[in-house]
Amino acid sequence: MTLKGAFTAMITPFKNNALDEKTLIRNVETQIEAGIDGLVPVGTTGESPTLSFKEHERVIKVVVDAVDKRVSVIAGTGSNSTDEAVQLTRFAKKAGADAALIVTPYYNKPSQEGLYRHYEKIAGAVNIPIVLYNVPSRTGISLSPETVARLSKLSNVVAIKEATGSMDQTSHILSLCDITVLSGDDSLTLPLMALGAKGVISVLSNVLPGDVAKMVQDFQRGDIVRAQAAHVKLFPLCRALFIETNPVPVKRAMRLLGLAGDELRLPLCPLSKNNEKILIQALKNYGLRVKP
Repeated sequence: MTLKGAFTAMITPFKNNALDEKTLIRNVETQIEAGIDGLVPVGTTGESPTLSFKEHERVIKVVVDAVDKRVSVIAGTGSNSTDEAVQLTRFAKKAGADAALIVTPYYNKPSQEGLYRHYEKIAGAVNIPIVLYNVPSRTGISLSPETVARLSKLSNVVAIKEATGSMDQTSHILSLCDITVLSGDDSLTLPLMALGAKGVISVLSNVLPGDVAKMVQDFQRGDIVRAQAAHVKLFPLCRALFIETNPVPVKRAMRLLGLAGDELRLPLCPLSKNNEKILIQALKNYGLRVKP
């Protein structure tokens, strides 16, 4: 399986602390109609740590069924328990997901050998394409480029979502192996593609799926000037969407744009009033109409 293009790290909409499946399905349709290449439910942006196992599986099932093979679905199935990650990944395969996004085990802080064995066990237990997810700011541990290269030799490890914020990390990975790299930081999508990344798993595309997809497509077909112009225009909004912990700002943005509610689960809490003003201004500066 070859992954390239723009993939949306979807929010999980809630209503009265329950899954809002109606809005989730509507978001799927909005994304596909805008030209997104794929959807990534129940990752960091989907608040996976606060979902029960039943809810986690339900979100995957709802998204897979709503997509109905029109675009790729990369289901978030990571856990800091290897056995739990195997269980979630098995469910994703059974539900019909095209691939699984598996974050490095958080809190445990395993060695590089432990990280390798974690992914090796999952890859051996479930025959589904696996996307490694490296986000040390969240997990407290980072996959070394050497470990990524070692994991790339496993037949179903097909890509890595690189969210270290380091250009050198991606360069080092690609100097060691030919694994597909997808940007995990919206503000670095274009720079990482210049190094050889094949696309992005994006938070920003919850709000602007068409614009993010077009920037990636423009770069891929060699229209570098147009892609650069899109990057520069998108950049201030990228910054605003991470003014507080993701997905707090993007959920508020979606509410302001009438795309979804912004209900969160503790320990996340609503965007501060001062930061909301900054976010609103960034949305308006981009040319978006903010609802009162």
